[in-house]
Amino acid sequence: MKLSASQVRHVAALARLELSDAEVESLGEDLSAILDYVEKLNELDTSDIEPTSHVVAMETPFREDRVTNPQEPERTLANAPKRENGHFVVPSIIE
Repeated sequence: MKLSASQVRHVAALARLELSDAEVESLGEDLSAILDYVEKLNELDTSDIEPTSHVVAMETPFREDRVTNPQEPERTLANAPKRENGHFVVPSIIE
């Protein structure tokens, strides 16, 4: 499949690339070779192949939802420069 110069320029425009005429010619040949190679994949019989989204099986590990770090407000606020009623005090930034 030979790509025309206008097709290569269109793809370059989609990718926001500015190409010289020599680059259009060179990339046109490269892209055509890639498309020819991909076209060969259509010759394979994939009727018995199950579609996948990943090469390896992906599983989501689930764990019990439990607290692993107990709340310690005094320890949390120990290094705070300013605190009030168990909260950090920060300068106001909204006028």
